[in-house]
Amino acid sequence: MRVLVHIDEADTWREALARRLPDAEIVTSDDPGDAPADYLAVWKPPASLFEGQTRLKGIINLGAGVDALLANPGLPRDVPVVKLRDAGMAPLMADYVRFGVVYFQRDFDRYFAQQGHATWHEQPLTDKADWPVGVLGLGAIGAHVARVLADDGFPVHGWSRSARSLDGVTCHHGEAGLPELLGRVRTLVTLLPDTDSTRGLIDAKTLSRLPEGATLINPGRGSLIDTAALLDALGPGEQEGHLRGALLDAFTEEPLPRDNPLWAHPRVRITPHMAAPTPVRDAADQVAELIRALDNGEDVETIDPRAGY
Repeated sequence: MRVLVHIDEADTWREALARRLPDAEIVTSDDPGDAPADYLAVWKPPASLFEGQTRLKGIINLGAGVDALLANPGLPRDVPVVKLRDAGMAPLMADYVRFGVVYFQRDFDRYFAQQGHATWHEQPLTDKADWPVGVLGLGAIGAHVARVLADDGFPVHGWSRSARSLDGVTCHHGEAGLPELLGRVRTLVTLLPDTDSTRGLIDAKTLSRLPEGATLINPGRGSLIDTAALLDALGPGEQEGHLRGALLDAFTEEPLPRDNPLWAHPRVRITPHMAAPTPVRDAADQVAELIRALDNGEDVETIDPRAGY
């Protein structure tokens, strides 16, 4: 069995997979030779990587987001694609979202703005119980984030395409459920996949349905956000518009261009798509299990290219 790895720090991944698949030949895209592989373990590979791959049995996407892979013009359409399901990313994502929620709930955004004016003023405390949070997307990672926030004492509303049930979380679903959630939350967290139905979902209409002074956290997919609508909702400068602020980790173009107006907005906080990096140890365990299952002809949950996840 030959497994070809393409990702940053590919040598680290090769060593991790070699320990878990001792009978396999693990190579990286930097290795010489062009023998075809049985399996690809990849993250945002170039189209050229698929050239000459005549015996592929499966492609493992080394992350939760498959939009870049599905959009790759070289991707063979007759080979099953599987993605990592959590694989240690959920706790990291929960940490990021918790930081963002508390950042706004405890008024750290306002305190940092006050510091710029040497203003000493204590803001009135808002209890967690009075700070409802909405989580869009209740897959493995979104469900974990929602449960963590609920355990922290925040009222949590979750939304998914189809009906879900989570302990401690008020679940909404479908087209009718989204406006119901939006009107109730003070922080909206977007953890949806990139699909035809989710692109641009956070537009002017969606943002207007949030309560005055609501906040946005996007550690999911950059394609969800209509940037112009977000900037309009935030309003100019330090004066709050309909939205109080936003914490953004994912963007339609990455790295975010230096001239993008989001960089300069005083009530936007930007991080470089670091909310939930894939932990190699946990992920390598899952990749090895997926490869064994595929090689043994076992049923494996694969990506539906039409749905986008």
